[in-house]
Amino acid sequence: MSTVVVTGGTGTLGREVVRHLVKDGHDVVVTSRSATPSVWDNARTVQVDYRSPGTLRTAFEGADAIVHCATRVSGRRGGDVDLTGRVLDAARHTGCGNLVYISIVGVDRIPLRYYRTKIEAERLIEDSGLPWTILRTTQFHQLVIRLLNALTRPPLALVPDLSVQPIAAAEVGARLAELATARPAGRVPDMGGPEILAVPDLARRYLEAIGRHRLVRPIRLFGSVYKGFRAGHHLAPANASGTITFQEYLNARMRSPR
Repeated sequence: MSTVVVTGGTGTLGREVVRHLVKDGHDVVVTSRSATPSVWDNARTVQVDYRSPGTLRTAFEGADAIVHCATRVSGRRGGDVDLTGRVLDAARHTGCGNLVYISIVGVDRIPLRYYRTKIEAERLIEDSGLPWTILRTTQFHQLVIRLLNALTRPPLALVPDLSVQPIAAAEVGARLAELATARPAGRVPDMGGPEILAVPDLARRYLEAIGRHRLVRPIRLFGSVYKGFRAGHHLAPANASGTITFQEYLNARMRSPR
């Protein structure tokens, strides 16, 4: 069995990676900015300061692989690029055998600021001299839900006339756990959800599920970012390997206690 470190292991995706690794009998180290205790046997949480090389090196010591799920959406101090650089420095120091990175479909084709930091982080990993694996996926169900919740708050919900391909974080977590315990594979095939769906249609489904009454009006936006999304650069129709649909996720979410 392997020892695997999961950065950001208390987040939406990180928790799923940890769950699958523990289920398969691996020893897991969860790095987190907080000292939240692990809820699993065979997993321990290490509080780290991602700005401190010493705490990262200590957390990475003895790891066979590192799954880098921690992210910094803000562009302050370099955002994901700075964070990933620090992770790579610590991983080189401890001799990591496989650095697994989660990225996003379309980061190289859509000029969104956060996407630019993700592609820069990818290039850092590729040039790091470490053995590495990079997986790009489409949008998580949770992200789509947060977007729909924000868009449908006003009485008139103005919703971008776009399509998305939502995927379950649990399925991405399982794939990352598999990649972490295999040989470094470089850039692996993208992973997309089972369906490509129009955002206005998803908004109507969401509103029906939560009992919120709104008029949904699709709108077209402008600019290079919107053009990239309209062109479908964030989709992976040839790699629709996810199986959990948005409706299944939404139904399960509505049944879960809040």
